[in-house]
Amino acid sequence: MARATRVFLLLLLVLLSSPSPSFSLYEDQVGLMDWHQQYIGKVKHAVFHTQKAGRKRVVVSTEENVIASLDLRRGDIFWRHVLGPNDAVDEIDIALGKYVITLSSEGSILRAWNLPDGQMVWESFLQGPKPSKSLLSVPANMKIDKDNVIFVFGKGCLHAVSSIDGEVLWKKDFADESLEVQQIIHPLGSDMIYAVGFVGLSQLDAYQINVRNGEVLKHRSAAFPGGFCGEVSLVSSDTLVALDATRSSLISISILDGEISLQQTHISNLVGDSFGMAVMLPSKLSGMLMIKINNYMVFVRVADEGKLEVAEKINDAAAVSDALALSEGQQAFGLVEHGGNKIHLTVKLVNDWNGDLLKENIGMDHQRGCVHKIFINNYIRTDRSYGFRALIVMEDHSLLLLQQGEIVWSREDGLASIIDVTASELPVEKEGVSVAKVEHNLFEWLKGHMLKLKGTLMLASPEDIIAIQGMRLKSSEKSKMTRDHNGFRKLLIVLTRAGKLFALHTGDGRVVWSVLLHSLRNSEACAYPTGLNVYQWQVPHHHAMDENPSVLVVGRCGLGSDAPGVLSFVDTYTGKELDSLFLTHSIERIIPLSFTDSREQRLHLIIDTDHHAHLYPRTPEAIGIFQHELPNIYWYLVEADNGIIRGHALKSNCILQEGDEYCFDTRDLWSIVFPSESEKILATVTRKLNEVVHTQAKVITDQDVMYKYVSKNLLFVATVAPKATGEIGSVTPEESWLVVYLIDTVTGRILYRMTHHGTQGPVHAVFSENWVVYHYFNLRAHRYEMSVVEIYDQSRADNKDVWKLVLGKHNLTSPVSSYSRPEVITKSQFYFFTHSVKAMAVTSTAKGITSKQLLIGTIGDQVLALDKRYLDPRRTINPSQSEREEGIIPLTDSLPIIPQSYVTHTLKVEGLRGIVTAPAKLESTTLVFAYGVDLFFTRIAPSRTYDLLTDDFSYALLLITIVALVAAIFVTWILSERKELQEKWR
Repeated sequence: MARATRVFLLLLLVLLSSPSPSFSLYEDQVGLMDWHQQYIGKVKHAVFHTQKAGRKRVVVSTEENVIASLDLRRGDIFWRHVLGPNDAVDEIDIALGKYVITLSSEGSILRAWNLPDGQMVWESFLQGPKPSKSLLSVPANMKIDKDNVIFVFGKGCLHAVSSIDGEVLWKKDFADESLEVQQIIHPLGSDMIYAVGFVGLSQLDAYQINVRNGEVLKHRSAAFPGGFCGEVSLVSSDTLVALDATRSSLISISILDGEISLQQTHISNLVGDSFGMAVMLPSKLSGMLMIKINNYMVFVRVADEGKLEVAEKINDAAAVSDALALSEGQQAFGLVEHGGNKIHLTVKLVNDWNGDLLKENIGMDHQRGCVHKIFINNYIRTDRSYGFRALIVMEDHSLLLLQQGEIVWSREDGLASIIDVTASELPVEKEGVSVAKVEHNLFEWLKGHMLKLKGTLMLASPEDIIAIQGMRLKSSEKSKMTRDHNGFRKLLIVLTRAGKLFALHTGDGRVVWSVLLHSLRNSEACAYPTGLNVYQWQVPHHHAMDENPSVLVVGRCGLGSDAPGVLSFVDTYTGKELDSLFLTHSIERIIPLSFTDSREQRLHLIIDTDHHAHLYPRTPEAIGIFQHELPNIYWYLVEADNGIIRGHALKSNCILQEGDEYCFDTRDLWSIVFPSESEKILATVTRKLNEVVHTQAKVITDQDVMYKYVSKNLLFVATVAPKATGEIGSVTPEESWLVVYLIDTVTGRILYRMTHHGTQGPVHAVFSENWVVYHYFNLRAHRYEMSVVEIYDQSRADNKDVWKLVLGKHNLTSPVSSYSRPEVITKSQFYFFTHSVKAMAVTSTAKGITSKQLLIGTIGDQVLALDKRYLDPRRTINPSQSEREEGIIPLTDSLPIIPQSYVTHTLKVEGLRGIVTAPAKLESTTLVFAYGVDLFFTRIAPSRTYDLLTDDFSYALLLITIVALVAAIFVTWILSERKELQEKWR
């Protein structure tokens, strides 16, 4: 048997050389467990660049403060820059045919970007005495000493800036004159410009300025007794049209040689009796302006001597483009109208309404909503005639390019503005899921395993790596529309700012379905709708019910917190909007309750601004369940502006709303008032409602036991000194402090209070189990810090025997009341941290057994995974041997940043706003979704995949190896027996 054993060990060595579980990410594994998607957001401005041969592109700026260059052929991103949340783009243009000029931050920052590659060429900071409207003007033929000049009005000043190096050539301050410039006019071929604007409500001023030195050549004023409303449209180089204060008249403003003349025309004389307020729409059409009255869009032509006449009156027109210059001084513009499931695109000449240069009908998915903006561009066809392409921005923030009656490409850029996320399970596969498939072709089988072996031994060529990755993507079945036994395949239900709901598959990030919620569209029933949150509404057990799960989308019809709410219920498998409710009350807070009805619909409590509680679903069964649990329901509200936290309980049915059995009055239980002169509430955090805690006991050194104080009623509150609410460094360390609290929200009792002197926000925090980690800035050390607080229950201190805990002879299951004064102790520690933080989250697993990791969104838009052991308050400089065996890490003053700990690897989630985690069915694994302008998804194993084989593990090879081992043992045993028999005969 010795020889048989040797053969067995040899075959085992061969088996171990085959692909085995690995905890590092190899090159050929990229894209298997994660995906990354790039977006830009809703487009505000667009400038085409198609004059020269080569790449045809369009440069855009968006509401997410993104500047990007897109490929006109496919819609791909050539380059992109995210300017940040406080640097909104005001206007963009192209100068010298090679620079993209952007004006941002209310006219205070002017930048030039290289058009081909997006590199910044120069940046100018424009200062001024007061905030004002911002304007950007890039004249095509305005030169001073071979330098094209850019004119910018912002912060109350007019600047002339060099387009070559961004130097400010001259500056004219209009703050003393209280002039709000509305238009910068440059007459063709002239070396002067006109700055025209309002002084107060009834005076119009025009300044004639020398472009070379900024000298004011002429200044004229004209008063209009009726006053102006502030809306102005430039229709030619010497004519403007404004609306009066009552919005009932149009004022033609003519500026000839610096002289101003006004001419008033009543709108009723143009369009007849109007039954609505006139609104002037922004447009850049030569000799024409647009006004909107009710649902009508009226095109008004400006004739000689300022006379106005109606050129066209269109009902329900969606959008109109700016004028596009054609040859021989002609200008064209695009007009989009809706009709059924199609949009009608028309391109007309500005001065000729009788003929259409283009008229097309394009089928459009109604889930994209209405057209919000249109930008047109022309090209020369093979027959030398003009062709047109149109870039349109839809209501759901998607971007489409139309050409020759078809949609050339589309981008779902609404996903750049996600406001809330929840995870949902996929349906169960009826016929079962096969764990492994045996390849039918022997050659392909051998080739595949040889490639995998080369990849494991790092001998694979780049072509082999591509082939291996393709095989894994094909065989992993990660994009199937059924749930898997490990729980990796799920749907991410995301709500965007446009009011559109998307279902993203966690396997590959594709959009499974999308629905533009009717209840969150702007209408007479719901003006200025705003989406708030997404909640799990119905999660039926697949063994007991055949109904699909659904989610609850909560919104608000209005801009203020006292606006009425709206609810929408959506099927998570199909995306169908099952029902919607327009509420008569407002929504201040939504409380998902911990119990469900017989249909497994989760009960929700909605608190309005009058502190009334409304129960949903509004069914007799729900009210019966709720009445039984009524004495045990408590809630709180944080009034951050007033510095007050109040605790409430439910009392009885609402007195003011008779007959509404689903409305309840509340009573005040407690309140905590933070002194306004010393503290201002900056952040509040609670535990996740669905967090699973595996055990309350924590075994420490010498087999001692500490019991976690685990309560869903704990609230973490961070306050700062009022002077310290500004940017970092705006106060001295002596004037700034941070105070943190742990408050029981049932009784209002403060369980923990800590003051950090010389520190400042912003504060980011996560609350899990019995610990809180929060991040802030230390002004004295000039570094960021992270602190941890752990809270333990001393009332169970007599249960320190591990064997008593194992045998169940303890009082962990005895009920705990918040009204009994808890005997708690806290342990805390603080550490220096290298990065600023944008978002924080903590991993969550199915049973809560796996160790925790903090997921930190850094200022570099990456996600860092930090082991919770580094934030153990029991760390010491020289831990004992027993503490080392327990896993205590020696104390250091700063937290380590390990490059391999970046969950996003080398990728960036631009504009990172939030991180969401969800447990898989496999205990070792957590699903992580990070969103901002980009999206990123991956799965991580904080304690490594101790319960999982790799996706590419070959069950067929394992079976063949086992059979070969058994056969080899049997053969060697026979050979060994024969040899022994022969030796005995000798």
